[in-house]
Amino acid sequence: MVALYRSRLLVALAAACAVVLTSSSAAQAGAVGSTPVRTFEYSVGGMTMKVPTGCAFTHIIRGGGKRITYQNAGVDCAFVAALGTGFCNWRIDFTYANTNNRTYTTSRGRTHPECKIDPMRNNSPQTLPRYGKACAHLYVNGVRRVSQCHHITK
Repeated sequence: MVALYRSRLLVALAAACAVVLTSSSAAQAGAVGSTPVRTFEYSVGGMTMKVPTGCAFTHIIRGGGKRITYQNAGVDCAFVAALGTGFCNWRIDFTYANTNNRTYTTSRGRTHPECKIDPMRNNSPQTLPRYGKACAHLYVNGVRRVSQCHHITK
């Protein structure tokens, strides 16, 4: 089972590298970034759940200028973390802020009551009204646990 999750992580990393290294037309841009998920505990139905070290939250964005053609965020876990119960009562939100770091819109994800080791969410293509940054945030049991952002510039 550990080998399965290790291979999934390696495939995800290889795909992320391919996205970064693949050249596209001059008007296209993209970014991939991962942030480690820190160890934390939370309570669900009176039970204490623990997320150990070994998970990363990855945010992928593609497009050009203020136009976003693809956006995805999710968690990949490896080693001991891949064997755990995962993330219960989770949701992923996408937020957009201007160059003064003021959030002007949020695409709030649905809260998923089940426990999942690899939560993931796509967001619809869109054209942003202004430059700034796009962020993805993972909430577990109503608490923001990790964020990953990309700057959207000319």
